[in-house]
Amino acid sequence: MTGVNCAQTITEAEMLSRISRGDQEAFAYLYDAWSGRMYALIVQILVDRAQSEEVLQEVFLEIWQRAPQFDADKGSGRAWMVTIARRRAIDRVRSSQRARERENSWTNYLPDIDSTLAQVEERLAGAEVHEALAAIGEPHKTAVALAYFTGMTHVEIAEYQGVPVGTAKTRIRDGIKKLRTVMGVEQ
Repeated sequence: MTGVNCAQTITEAEMLSRISRGDQEAFAYLYDAWSGRMYALIVQILVDRAQSEEVLQEVFLEIWQRAPQFDADKGSGRAWMVTIARRRAIDRVRSSQRARERENSWTNYLPDIDSTLAQVEERLAGAEVHEALAAIGEPHKTAVALAYFTGMTHVEIAEYQGVPVGTAKTRIRDGIKKLRTVMGVEQ
């Protein structure tokens, strides 16, 4: 593929065929020819321009990777690429929507940690427990408080703190060890 005049006569299907063989020049031409239109389509679906730019890059990466799977007998190259762009944009909308729903469901479910912790600390041996928890520091203090004073599971604590489950478990275990040391309890 040399020169613009030659490239203008090549169909999308032919460019995809060349791309499937690793032709970077064909891919660059396809990107230049189609990125504006694809971006406009994606922005119509997502509205958010920053996310649209990310999705556009994902679309062209998928085109590069899946070009060998394109079959001109099943449809045009244009329709194949537009389908990829639409699907990626709709997937992003659904993913964002699910993330918002998860966040909202946790907000409604979780107790007010600060007030719960304050109430439990007042009921227990008061000052001693409070001082011991303060002495072990973060993130152990919060992990121990969530585990023992709110009844949250390790998975819930991990999601609440935005860490892997193993990290939440380690924080609780290490926090209990520190708490025992601070309070002078034998292990």
